[in-house]
Amino acid sequence: MVRYLINRVLWTIPVLWLVATVTFFLMHTAPGGPWDARSGAAGRSLDPSLEASFNRQYGLDEPLIVQYFTYLKNAATLNFGDSFVQQGQSVIEVIGNGFPYSARIGVLALLMALGIGIPVGILAAVKHNTMTDYASLFVTTISYTLPDFVIAIFLLIVFSVHLDLVPILFTDWRSYILPAFALGTGSAAFIARLTRSSVLEAMRHDHVVTARAKGLSSRAVISRHVVRNGMIPVITIIGPAFAGLVTGKIIIERMFGIPGMGRLFIDSISTRDYPVIMGVTLFYSFFIILGNLMVDVAYVFADPRIRDSQG
Repeated sequence: MVRYLINRVLWTIPVLWLVATVTFFLMHTAPGGPWDARSGAAGRSLDPSLEASFNRQYGLDEPLIVQYFTYLKNAATLNFGDSFVQQGQSVIEVIGNGFPYSARIGVLALLMALGIGIPVGILAAVKHNTMTDYASLFVTTISYTLPDFVIAIFLLIVFSVHLDLVPILFTDWRSYILPAFALGTGSAAFIARLTRSSVLEAMRHDHVVTARAKGLSSRAVISRHVVRNGMIPVITIIGPAFAGLVTGKIIIERMFGIPGMGRLFIDSISTRDYPVIMGVTLFYSFFIILGNLMVDVAYVFADPRIRDSQG
């Protein structure tokens, strides 16, 4: 198992290299440049001598292939350069400013999704073909099909405008509540439906039927034999869901005025802030890889057969 995990970690190097390469050349071949975006925002053309000075300062006057290998060499030592827009701040500092906001909201959303989705899914499976099951299917279907921003609008109208319980704009700790619920609602619905189907399948296994025949109570059968096997499919989505939630959702962060990763990514694209675009893209990719690695590790603890097969 250790060898398997080491191989998975080593595979992150070529994956991140591929992401960096594709992003770098797509970014540089796109129309416009960092100084075009800046002069356009100011409503006037940038002085050619000043533009040449900026290009020399950031190495943009070098051939593209030279810039590429220079970036790879620096990135290998975790030097991702300085932001073109946020003067005096490195890319790591810029990401460090935005990531904590997205991470707090994402962790809250994931905890809410797991805390609601798993119990609801288990209850629906245990109460299969009853009103409880039908009601959960109806609610989870509606919750899953509604976009995040629609849920966010509803929450803002009810809890911020009418009840005045939570501030509309991002001001204090209460501002994390509504975005977390907006992000977590769809995930909770999906987890509930997945849990329901996987638990129903686990309940049909021979060893579960045998346990019932031996006279074990329904609670004992569910807790000892069904839940553990039924959670294996759920584990597969926790890693990617974690990566997606903690790295920020663009629309939600815009709506609530959150200075997180999603907002940072869009701003960096609109201003052609090349170092930040590259840094955020690699950061996103790393978290997706980390999420998948978490799934592999969780699989081992959830299903001993996988540990045995990996040696």
